[in-house]
Amino acid sequence: MKKYLIIFLLSPLFIFAQKKVSKEILEIKKFQKELNAEYLNPKETPLRGDNFTHFKEHPFFPVDLKYRVTAQFTKTENPQPFDLPTSSGKTKSYREYGKATFELDGKPYTLTLYQSLDLIKQEKYKDHLFLPFRDATNEKDTYGGGKYMDLKIPKGNTIVLDFNQSYQPYCAYNAYDYNCPIVPEENKLPVEIRAGVMYQDIYHH
Repeated sequence: MKKYLIIFLLSPLFIFAQKKVSKEILEIKKFQKELNAEYLNPKETPLRGDNFTHFKEHPFFPVDLKYRVTAQFTKTENPQPFDLPTSSGKTKSYREYGKATFELDGKPYTLTLYQSLDLIKQEKYKDHLFLPFRDATNEKDTYGGGKYMDLKIPKGNTIVLDFNQSYQPYCAYNAYDYNCPIVPEENKLPVEIRAGVMYQDIYHH
């Protein structure tokens, strides 16, 4: 009887956990679907010519919730505007917004989050944070210049970083029409982040 009672009591917890995982995976699948749709839309895609004609969908790493981490968030006090170099040699104006510290495979890492001083002038981007990063997959499975992640300003002292929703900059696909922020040295991770969009270097030949 006790055995069945324990199973009965644990069942709601198991169902709740399953729903939580499913919700996270659904968010990732939604990101993948929307990113593919953007690149297939002639009004939004960065692709040109044959690259657009031949594009079907992005290759993605298998979804892995190991790369969805809850980081400790520390807001930067009195940040100063600075010019972030871009791939074209020009610069874009940003400011540091805060730092996110998290663990991956038991080791701590810290990444810096930024705000674009141009984008925050627009209502829809006023709570937008920009996370550019590099990792040990660059130039192998991902673009050599690194990857990006879009985030929202957190309400508390934690922030979720889901690397499954990281993507390549437009310059990875079209270096002629776009100038993309170069990842700062402080955001280079010494580990592989096998999550998000993979890269096939077929766009610059």
